[in-house]
This record gives sequence, structure tokens and C-alpha cells, in this order.
Amino acid sequence: MALLLIRNNKDYEAWIDALHEADPSLEVLTPETVKDPNSVTMAVTWKAPNGSFEPYPNLKVIGSMGAGVDHLFNDPSLPKDVTLTRVVDEKLASDMEEFVLTLCLSHIKNLPLYRNLQDQTQWKPTQYKRVPDVQVGILGFGTLGQAVGQALQQTGFQVSGWSHSRKEIEGIKSYTQDELDDFLAQAEILVCLLPLTEETEGILNASLFSKLPKGAYLINVARGGHLVDADLIEALDKDHLSGAALDVFHTEPLPEDHPFWNRKDILITPHVASMSNAASVAPQIAENYRRMEKGEELKNTVSQKKGY
Repeated sequence: MALLLIRNNKDYEAWIDALHEADPSLEVLTPETVKDPNSVTMAVTWKAPNGSFEPYPNLKVIGSMGAGVDHLFNDPSLPKDVTLTRVVDEKLASDMEEFVLTLCLSHIKNLPLYRNLQDQTQWKPTQYKRVPDVQVGILGFGTLGQAVGQALQQTGFQVSGWSHSRKEIEGIKSYTQDELDDFLAQAEILVCLLPLTEETEGILNASLFSKLPKGAYLINVARGGHLVDADLIEALDKDHLSGAALDVFHTEPLPEDHPFWNRKDILITPHVASMSNAASVAPQIAENYRRMEKGEELKNTVSQKKGY
């Protein structure tokens, strides 16, 4: 039996080394080194090209190399009878906590504004906000959303979270699915950390923006598919939203002719909020491989029905 790595950029060396470090007995293959497709029982992937899993009839498990799994469901040939897993990693969570916290602080202290004023050689002191006076709403209050929420709360922000089911996190108000409007009405900074599913695709749209307080700020660190780009531009042009920080996009890299590039009220970062580190996540991949061999329950499984 063997473990197969499939990456869109074919950058395998660090992953092979990390997996061998975690378990020297693992046979780790890539599509280029597979001699017997029947020997492959587990695949670990990041944005594999559609149809990549078809040559391997004995696949039991397909795992994402990151926390996101939408790239798995983008493949219409994804086997329906395999177990899907994802990565849950403290370092991924702490990276996201730091990134979102930095964006929130940068916004309330007007740093993007001053960067634009610098380009215009303008000296224009502007009133800032204080952390305890700002309400941050986290759209998508799962494992990662809760970690980010607790980091923001510990810094002093008022924090709320929205998810399908109510969460019990001390000091953070949790809203459920049918309370979305109430959640949005108090979110001065809205952070999107939702999984991308049929239900959440395009959720960041004109209707949602209209329910946020005037002057609200959007942070999308989930997936580009959550955002209706034209609706964001319209909300900014009408001054209903004060700005946005976007780390994810429908097409990556963001095309050079995309209108976001010319917006001084949009901060663009190249999908860097939280990146999987091979050495950090390899041990849990190796553990799941051993569990699969023994017929044991796997860690961090994903529901094909729910899409997350």
C-alpha cells in the first residue's frame, strides 16, 4: 500500500521529506513515480487537476493538505465511496489569528488611509477607533473561526460569531443560521471564514452588505467564491462599506485587468493568511494513514454531503 501526493504545482520535495520524517516506513509516491496504481490506497492533495484520482481504483482516503476542502469537491470525478479528511493544525490557526488581528488593527487605526495619503503627500490626522469599542463579527464560527474569535477577544475586541449551530464560547455571542440579520446588524468589521459550499457561494453580496452597519469593513480570508465582486464595488462606491481586505479571489493569481487592483479602498494580499507547512501537518497525515491501515476511525474527516 502507498500514499500518493498530488499538488497543482508539483512541489513535492518538502512533503516527501516531512512524511518520511513522520514515518520512515511510509511509501510516498507522486503521479510521476507510481508504478502500480492498484497499490495506492490514500491520496493527499492540494488543488489536484480534475480526474487525478481516476487511475487509482483502490483509494480509500483522500485528504486535503490544508484546512480548505472545496478544491476536492470541484472535481466532478471525485470518488463517492472514499473517506475525505482535512488538516487541523495549531500553526494554521495561529497564522490566521495573527493575520486577521493585524487587519482589524490596521483598519481601526487608519493605516490603509495613511498609506494612500502618503502617495498624495498629504498630512491629514484622522480620528481612530479603540479596540474595546469595535464589534467584530465572524461569519463561519467553526474550529478556525472560534480560534480567531478568541484571539480577537483576548486583544479586547467585542466579538460575535455566526454558524449553523450555537457555540458556547465564553464572552463571545454566538448566532445561529436563522439569526443572520441580527448578527450582521452589529458587525462593524465582518470576517468571512466560511467553508465554500453550494449554500455559501456568493453569500457576500449586495443583500448581505445592506444589512451591515454603514461604514462596515469586510475581511475575506475564506474563499473567493464567497464574494460577488461587482456587489462589493457597488457597496464601496455608495460608501456603505468603508473598505475591504481580500486575501482570496475567484481566479488566483488575480488577473491584471481586475478592477480590484485600482481600488484604494481594497487591500489585496495573495492568499497568504494561513499556509500549510509540510513539517507541521505531516504527522497527522501519517497518523491517518496508519489508522486507515488498521481500520480505525480517521481524524478530521469531512462530510461529502455537507461539503465541509
